[in-house]
Amino acid sequence: MSAIANLLGYQIVWLIAVVGAGRGLVWPALAGLAVFAAWQLARSQAPRSDLKLCAVALVLGVLLDGALAHSGLLRYAAPQPAVPAGGAPLWILALWGAFALTLNHSLAWLRRRRLAATLLGVVGGPLAYLAAARLSQAVVFSAAPAAAIVALAAGWGVALLLLVRVST
Repeated sequence: MSAIANLLGYQIVWLIAVVGAGRGLVWPALAGLAVFAAWQLARSQAPRSDLKLCAVALVLGVLLDGALAHSGLLRYAAPQPAVPAGGAPLWILALWGAFALTLNHSLAWLRRRRLAATLLGVVGGPLAYLAAARLSQAVVFSAAPAAAIVALAAGWGVALLLLVRVST
């Protein structure tokens, strides 16, 4: 599968999930992930690695977004259903799973560039949340948005580095 198709597929899932969550809906994210994952896994040369990355990404999503929700730094639209132990809403976990499906494909170049992976997480993670806040208020930053951005940058920097290390 081409890297461009993989990246576009992820972006479509992101848009569907964020707009759906902004309207209080979880199912668009889950449906988007299901379609993208089925399409990606059917064409993947490393489906087991893709599934392993999805599992690791879901754990990281529960930890990071759960911590952000519990701390009050972020509030999520469509917060229910959520993973009970973590507090991360299912729609955002669907995004973690979809993102993981880019790491062996359109973002495979990050494997050889771990500093770039970390920097992409530090910058791209917060930007995605800011875009979700602007586009549909799927995410609402607390009264201390700078603290939320710093937490997102640190969390995504570490998470993306870990995901790249797990990738094929």
